[in-house]
Amino acid sequence: MSSEAIWRQATLGLGGNLGDPRRSMAEALRQLDARADCAVLAVSRLYRTPPWGKTDQAWFYNACAKVETTLEPEALLDAGLDIERSMKRVRDERWGPRTLDIDVLTFEGVSQAAGRLELPHPRMTERGFVLMPLADFAPDLMVCGRPVGAWLEEADVAGIEVADGDGNWWRAEG
Repeated sequence: MSSEAIWRQATLGLGGNLGDPRRSMAEALRQLDARADCAVLAVSRLYRTPPWGKTDQAWFYNACAKVETTLEPEALLDAGLDIERSMKRVRDERWGPRTLDIDVLTFEGVSQAAGRLELPHPRMTERGFVLMPLADFAPDLMVCGRPVGAWLEEADVAGIEVADGDGNWWRAEG
């Protein structure tokens, strides 16, 4: 049995609309990148997006990232949840306001519909605020039999605007 770790790619969706979501998402990405079992390979532009699901709240900031990891999918989810908790994320209202949200969208070689993590993310193909940033670096990524770019062509992207066009927005301190 080999002790060499197997690195696989995953994509993440990040968002928030309370406090300083840009700073929270940037810090989350830096924390993931600093882990020995995770490396951030690509990050989308930063987007400002209208609220979805529950619309009587502040606009969100959203981004997506591609990571390479030796973690299993649920362990990557747990790493994201730990970061959310460290930044005082409270989950008390579905689609409600949040300081930070980290979702595992896709995980290389994994498709699962059971358990606490569905892959690919079951609603990602319906959400312009996920597809638009994901298409920045992965327009050809196959999700449910179609490339992200094709899903994006059919998605509602009304009101979504680029808040920072530099894919390195997350690297700057402060």
